[in-house]
Amino acid sequence: MSHSTTAATPKAFGGGRSPFNVSYGKIMMWVFLLSDAFTFSAFLISYGTTRFASAIWPDPNHVFHSFPFMGEANLPLMFVSLMTFILILSSVTMVLAVHAGHCNDRQGVVKWLLWTIIGGIAFLSCQAWEWTHLNHQGAWWGSFQDLTASKDVYHHFFKPAVLESATAAQLSQSTNNFFNFFFTITGFHGAHVTSGVIFNILILINTVNGTYAKRGHYEMVEKVGLYWHFVDLVWVFVFTCFYLL
Repeated sequence: MSHSTTAATPKAFGGGRSPFNVSYGKIMMWVFLLSDAFTFSAFLISYGTTRFASAIWPDPNHVFHSFPFMGEANLPLMFVSLMTFILILSSVTMVLAVHAGHCNDRQGVVKWLLWTIIGGIAFLSCQAWEWTHLNHQGAWWGSFQDLTASKDVYHHFFKPAVLESATAAQLSQSTNNFFNFFFTITGFHGAHVTSGVIFNILILINTVNGTYAKRGHYEMVEKVGLYWHFVDLVWVFVFTCFYLL
């Protein structure tokens, strides 16, 4: 009697289709994004620790005041605001691409993926201009290690009052730390955006070729969409740490 009762007891999960309504691919994408979030967090925590342990720090309103084709116009944070707007807009178009995929709207997926790719390329172009501009001002990894350099070297990055009161060693150390972190973290993020653009191009090609229409679903669009939204979210923290604080 006890044997038959035991045999009749149903199992919670006996194999086959998972009881969770999430595919293996999506779960693995979430695992990857979680591990990537830890990496970005480590970078930003290290930056924050160094920044708040320093007596002085470059002023974002001085560092990021230029705008392409505007000459010497003083437009603090206007260009990075444009970059942020472009990236957020590309996240919106990615949402629309995923929605079109859920509706099995092949043409809609193609259209919105194309706009997402254009947004990603536009953001990377803006970042390339910003890096080039800063490099023309002498900024790069390890560029400010000369403790005997004139204070005039730092006039692009600090308020005049700070330049007068700080020592050359303080200016050198803080500027060097700032740009080492800036180029490392924004470069790491830019590499993610580049990867996202490449993934979107591959997904676009498969969509045009009808690969997902034959499968009957556009789950790959959704998985790449998760990655793209993550990259956009990370930029919010990068923007806050480097351009606002």
